[in-house]
Amino acid sequence: MSETSLEIATPSGKSSATENFPVGSALIRAELRPHVHAYYRWARMADDIADNPSLSPGDKVRRLDLMEAVLKDPARQDVPVAAAMRESLKQKPVPVEDCTDLLIAFRWDATKQRYDDWADLMRYCRYSASPVGRFLLDLHGEDPAGKQYSDALCDALQVINHLQDCKADYLQMNRVYVPLDHLQAAGISVEALAERTASPALRRVLDRLLDETDTLMALARQLPGALRDTRLRCESAIIVTLAGALIRKLRRRDPLAGRVKLNKLEIAWCALRGIAWALLTRRPGRGA
Repeated sequence: MSETSLEIATPSGKSSATENFPVGSALIRAELRPHVHAYYRWARMADDIADNPSLSPGDKVRRLDLMEAVLKDPARQDVPVAAAMRESLKQKPVPVEDCTDLLIAFRWDATKQRYDDWADLMRYCRYSASPVGRFLLDLHGEDPAGKQYSDALCDALQVINHLQDCKADYLQMNRVYVPLDHLQAAGISVEALAERTASPALRRVLDRLLDETDTLMALARQLPGALRDTRLRCESAIIVTLAGALIRKLRRRDPLAGRVKLNKLEIAWCALRGIAWALLTRRPGRGA
């Protein structure tokens, strides 16, 4: 099959500047930032393909398969984003699974529109979110033991994002990440996500999901203390702080009435708190 990235790419206009959390910020060591940016472009391209409403599920999967084929074939350059990611992997001891696992989730996004329960949603997050944290830890040569904490943080961030976009995901893509058993227990259906404001029953569902996300955050808060790299420790502490602030705001605000997000002042305050926390955290030893 001969195609170019221009033929398979479906740019959404989203970029690192539109994300909830920093991507390859100045806190990341300068020599590692190009690798983080290559990874972001890889993930962004796959995400845009999976979310494109004009493509059929089969076409989305075919394009994602092409990305993986080019990533794994050193002779192919027909998808430059994938070829650049492959070159990045050659330079750093990062396993290819940190890239290909993401594609598993994006293939699910193309073909799977509902999640039965929390465990089903967490299986999705294992591939849609956890690989991002694993990539950063592998890129920095951190202790693999820290991945349990980064998994928890990334999975929590994914659920937060799902709650922020629960109405748009349903109306625009007929995609519902709110577990069906949570809705059924509250006596409502997915149609509740289309209302102008959240009903009391849906509010209970959202709060239940936030409670489950808080359980993930209890583990995620151990991540900064598990990292040796000071800059990465600061970055992770900021992200943990931002996630906590978003959870608190989602408890107070209705995501159906408007997207719940932090303003610039809140983001700056979280950044200051996160850096202070990280710098006061004892750096683990090489074998810790």
